[in-house]
Amino acid sequence: MEATVAKTKKPAVKGYIEAVGRRKTSTARVRITESAKSGFTINDRPLSVYFMTNELSRIVEDPFNKLKHPSKFDVSVRVSGGGIHSQAEAVRHGISRALIIFDLELRGKLKKMGFLKRDPRMKERRKFGLKKARKAPQWSKR
Repeated sequence: MEATVAKTKKPAVKGYIEAVGRRKTSTARVRITESAKSGFTINDRPLSVYFMTNELSRIVEDPFNKLKHPSKFDVSVRVSGGGIHSQAEAVRHGISRALIIFDLELRGKLKKMGFLKRDPRMKERRKFGLKKARKAPQWSKR
């Protein structure tokens, strides 16, 4: 009897689901709450103010739009580090992880779309004797 209760990971007391998303040096702490209407708050600002371009807003909303999930969520995010595009992808990663905690059956669809994979590409460190990570100074014969 208790085994069936343990399979669902919905929060009992908190009222929200929290997950962390990352990309490059950006970290996003995402909290989703079921509500009557959906809304986004990122660092205490609305989505359209924080991510001004349509492309960045689309990246953030992709998990909800592509799943066509009937539940509506109020999303609250704290994001820091990295650039604006990296932050948008970190938020998307965090939302996808939170949706899996809400409904485990969404995992297959989100995984197929590539939203669950933390993009591991990072900036390469600069090596001594070089101008950048791989760019060497101009070669001179004399």
